[in-house]
Amino acid sequence: MPDRRLASAFTKRSNTASVTATSVGILSTYPPTHCGLANFTASLRNGLLADRPDMNVGVVRVGPDQASYPDTGVVYELATDVQVDNRTAARELNKFDVVVIQHEYGIYGGIDGDQVLDVLEWIRVPVIAVVHAVLSDPTPHQRFVLEMLTQSADAVVTMSETGRRRLLDDYRVEPRKIMLIPHGATVVADHFTRAVEKGRRPVILTWGLLGPGKGIEWGIEALRAMRKMRPQPRYIVAGQTHPRVLAKDDDSYRDSLMEQAEKLGVAHLVEFEPGYLSPERLRQLVREADVVLLPYDSREQLTSGVLSEAIASLTPVVATPFPHAAELLAAERSGLLVPHEDPTAIAEALTRLLTDPALAE
Repeated sequence: MPDRRLASAFTKRSNTASVTATSVGILSTYPPTHCGLANFTASLRNGLLADRPDMNVGVVRVGPDQASYPDTGVVYELATDVQVDNRTAARELNKFDVVVIQHEYGIYGGIDGDQVLDVLEWIRVPVIAVVHAVLSDPTPHQRFVLEMLTQSADAVVTMSETGRRRLLDDYRVEPRKIMLIPHGATVVADHFTRAVEKGRRPVILTWGLLGPGKGIEWGIEALRAMRKMRPQPRYIVAGQTHPRVLAKDDDSYRDSLMEQAEKLGVAHLVEFEPGYLSPERLRQLVREADVVLLPYDSREQLTSGVLSEAIASLTPVVATPFPHAAELLAAERSGLLVPHEDPTAIAEALTRLLTDPALAE
């Protein structure tokens, strides 16, 4: 790692004590890329423009060239495999009053995404770093990347208390910089206006980008213990395969789930809805759902847009205790927590919520 990065992490970029921003540049993945971070950034941009229609909000989009995609919000495409792009990306971001860097290790080039530091070195305006992953047991280089990013940033945003505590306790980050801003969501106000028909099959919903680690196999196995429930439940798994998973393994994960459902004799209870979910279709699915199931394998996930959206829709949730779920589902206020990789516990929790109206409210 070049020593210049260590120096640049403490280089003052701006002489301005405070900034009233009329323009914001964002460094992130962005649609048409389909990933949680891209969706988050699109929602952030839309929210800023809704609050301040006169604000200039531009995006330096990270990832494959999408120049043919018509979007006036994108000011530059940052390739992850072209070193010269880093300085050009920073030059574009310097045209804004403030820069927001969305950080996850997997989206930038280099080792552990350290490309973000090469871009940051040339940014001269105030920087807000939004950290979506604060690992509990990072490698030395992963720690280096996050600490250099946060030390150079003017403010650091995390969206969970677990993330805030990890930054304070386990990383060298100035406490004054850290801000906790909970993950936003779209409120589905008409969730309870749908008619509950007598004899209607209850709907269990999992949505989002599909890939190993989502734990869908545990949900499918749980259905085997719920086959005697009447009416029988429908388990809808909605969303396309994650682009990185698709590029590496094609659709083998989804294929394995369908094969599992057949072997367990629950294929008639499982419905896959592949492909991109439009906001309208997602709202429809959430309105129809009786329970949202998030059986994730991850012990590290600090934020989940799916979880936030489910709670905002007032839909009960069954989830494994990844950090964001452990915080939001405390004391059974919005749903139930179940152990990781435990289909029996999942089946019991789903059955409780689907058969006890008082608990589901």
